[in-house]
Amino acid sequence: MLTLPLAEAKTQFSQVMKKVRTGESVTVSYGKKREPIAVIIPFDDWSKLNRKPRKLGVLQGRGSVEFADDWAMTAEELIGEEPVV
Repeated sequence: MLTLPLAEAKTQFSQVMKKVRTGESVTVSYGKKREPIAVIIPFDDWSKLNRKPRKLGVLQGRGSVEFADDWAMTAEELIGEEPVV
């Protein structure tokens, strides 16, 4: 993995993006100690990291909804559609 200081990453941004397109990750560092502040990774790698299956019913039993007796709204009003005449 390539590590570049922020200023160098800014000036060589096109070359950095070419490396990322080929599948390489690039770390950006900052300051005198060159502390890593960001990692630029290919989109495919990022989407694999963020593909976690969602559980249905996670909030089941943790809340409730009550409607007032005078609450009146049509389904069209609820979803924001104009009624078809």
